Amino acid sequence: QVQLVQSGGGLVQAGDSLSLSCAASGGSNNVYTMAWFRQSPGNQRDFVAAMWRGALAGWYADSVKGRFTISRDNAKNTVYLQMNSLQPEDTAVYYCAAATRKIADVVIAAPGEYDYWGQGTQVTVSS
Repeated sequence: QVQLVQSGGGLVQAGDSLSLSCAASGGSNNVYTMAWFRQSPGNQRDFVAAMWRGALAGWYADSVKGRFTISRDNAKNTVYLQMNSLQPEDTAVYYCAAATRKIADVVIAAPGEYDYWGQGTQVTVSS
């Protein structure tokens, strides 16, 4: 059973940067696809970014492309999300997600494809 523990987040001003991390344990060597989603009150959980193990680059939602960067440290079984040029619309609870299989790129943005979830961390961007 894979466990995901998130850290980072907080309150920042528009234009600031913030970094999130998510460490996998308990079978984490089998984690292949890792991703970030976010959810604001009253809305569905939206895809932010994802990355396969060993990949050089990831997939991004259009809303964050060019501002957010996903990366992985396989030795530490950790995935990161570097968020730059944050805007108030980025305010949400951010969730780390993982799967032990290679999720196809055509469905990589679907929350239902992921088997494990982190506890969530609040990111608030003030204007």
